[in-house]
Amino acid sequence: MTNRRSGVLLHITSLPGDEGIGTLGKNAYKFVEFLEKSKQKMWQILPLGQVGFGDSPYQCYSAFAGNIQLIDLELLAEDGWLKKSEIRSPGFNPLKADFEGSRQWKMPLLKKAYNNFQLKIEPWLNEYFYFQYEHKWWINDFALFMALKDFFKGHVWHVWPEDIKFRKPEAMKQYTELLKKEIDFWMFLQWQFFRQWHRLKKYANEKGIEIIGDVPLYVSTDSADVWANTDIFYLDKDLNPTFVGGVPPDYFSKTGQLWGNPVFNWQRLEERQFDWWMARLGFNVNMFNLVRIDHFRGLESYWSIPAGEKTAINGKWEAAKGYQLLQKFKHEYGSLPFIAEDLGVITPEVEKLRDDLHLTGIKVLQFAFGSDAKNTNLPHNYKPNFLVCTGTHDNDTTCGWLKSAKGKEKKLIQKYLGEPEKALLNSIETVCASTAKMAIFPMQDLLELGTEARMNVPWYIFRKLGLAVSMGTTETNSNQIFKRAYREI
Repeated sequence: MTNRRSGVLLHITSLPGDEGIGTLGKNAYKFVEFLEKSKQKMWQILPLGQVGFGDSPYQCYSAFAGNIQLIDLELLAEDGWLKKSEIRSPGFNPLKADFEGSRQWKMPLLKKAYNNFQLKIEPWLNEYFYFQYEHKWWINDFALFMALKDFFKGHVWHVWPEDIKFRKPEAMKQYTELLKKEIDFWMFLQWQFFRQWHRLKKYANEKGIEIIGDVPLYVSTDSADVWANTDIFYLDKDLNPTFVGGVPPDYFSKTGQLWGNPVFNWQRLEERQFDWWMARLGFNVNMFNLVRIDHFRGLESYWSIPAGEKTAINGKWEAAKGYQLLQKFKHEYGSLPFIAEDLGVITPEVEKLRDDLHLTGIKVLQFAFGSDAKNTNLPHNYKPNFLVCTGTHDNDTTCGWLKSAKGKEKKLIQKYLGEPEKALLNSIETVCASTAKMAIFPMQDLLELGTEARMNVPWYIFRKLGLAVSMGTTETNSNQIFKRAYREI
């Protein structure tokens, strides 16, 4: 499709509602209706995966499983698995997402829904077992992984007993039998998540709204993906990562960004005919209309950092096999409905990979005023095959950005977008008037919200402030760190 179109960036968790965070329920449908009435054609969201520590959708327990906190309780009540009287909200703050509070309140209700389902399973047997059959290639490992995490008190899989850590056949059989009910609970929740998601997607598509999904390049070390596919990652004999991902020092951070995710063994992936990646991309193409590939440059070459390093400085570039992967995908699926998140350190080789495969790239207006008139993020320099946005989920809101701009950048912004009182509207109009075929606006910008409504604070900002959040950080401490970061910025 070449028609120019625009849309809104708003993650599901940011929708209003009574369940602590947004869900796949009635307010998601109302948002689709808002987009239709506003003559928008796209809804961009963040990854929908089952989140781990920190509730980041970019650090999930699976590349395939859905986030059970997005399951809408009212929809469960409509199916008869809960009573409406049981799902009275405890009174969450309507202006703030409360991930932990929502989880503590919701999990007992999800377990009650599962128990009620077990009492009247008969009408749903065919659908439920077909779902398990259709998804068995990933859901069996995931459900066992989550049951094991509960059994071992939330510990990362690297410290589980050796037999199950290494997936010895006898241990796999033993724990599968021991944790049968817990495994089935996670199966049920995934069934509910995907039932609700595909119903919402169908509704959006019928209203003429395409959904742009998001695939992080890397997966979390503590995930079913790594546990079940250790050979496609660089791991040592004890299955700990030997190299991890990140980006080198740049304008944003003198020490780079150290993400800590295990990097892929592309040689082994090629030997396996890219089966894991093919399944992942195909799964997401079925989930969404378009798929944004986060950190796309990592499909051309990636910054590999020895595990144990304190910063990303001592890494090096290693070649990936993204071209071979995407060519195989195009051959088997017939198209490449992907958007390349080509931000950061982009080389001619990365641009060639994007352009040879005719993938849509991304431009960000907030990155346009740090140099001169040749800046590729300035609207007059755009080419048609791009998605342009005023800002991403990692940026400050446009109002916050305009207010905080200083020095040369502030002068260039005023020259290009006009005086402060007109700059926000002009930024949206300028993006829409560009030659880019797609334009996306964060909901915060349409609502003219400031920094207080910022979606995310990237890790390089934490490092600049001398702050850190690690896998060992307690939730209380991490909340204090986030609050201090917001005060600092």
